[in-house]
Amino acid sequence: MQIKLSSLGDLMFAGSNERGQQISFSGNKEAVSPMESVLMAASACSAIDVEILLQKMRQPYTRIEVETEGVRADTIPAVFQTIHLHYKIYGDVKPEKAEKAVAMSLEKYCSVSLMLSASVQISHSVEVVRE
Repeated sequence: MQIKLSSLGDLMFAGSNERGQQISFSGNKEAVSPMESVLMAASACSAIDVEILLQKMRQPYTRIEVETEGVRADTIPAVFQTIHLHYKIYGDVKPEKAEKAVAMSLEKYCSVSLMLSASVQISHSVEVVRE
């Protein structure tokens, strides 16, 4: 896997992957910050796992949302100390199946959260919303 990062000026950068897909980053709040992208990556990685696992469990969901909060150290480097992921799973999903899918993702499948867990305390909660 390779990515390329290119300067766009004024603390703005574009990152691109081998397929040419891009994401913008900034250090001036005009785009996603690198640390925000870490939270987004953990959320997305896990949400993808949860979706796949719910499909395999034959749980009828309509959508998944993940609200993620990271608390950073007050000193430099301001690394994440804790990350909490709150999953909202919409549909006729059994709560125990939703919890199992999330736990399996965070403990076994999600590369991003597993990598982060070596130095960050990661917690989660699950909410099933009937529509």
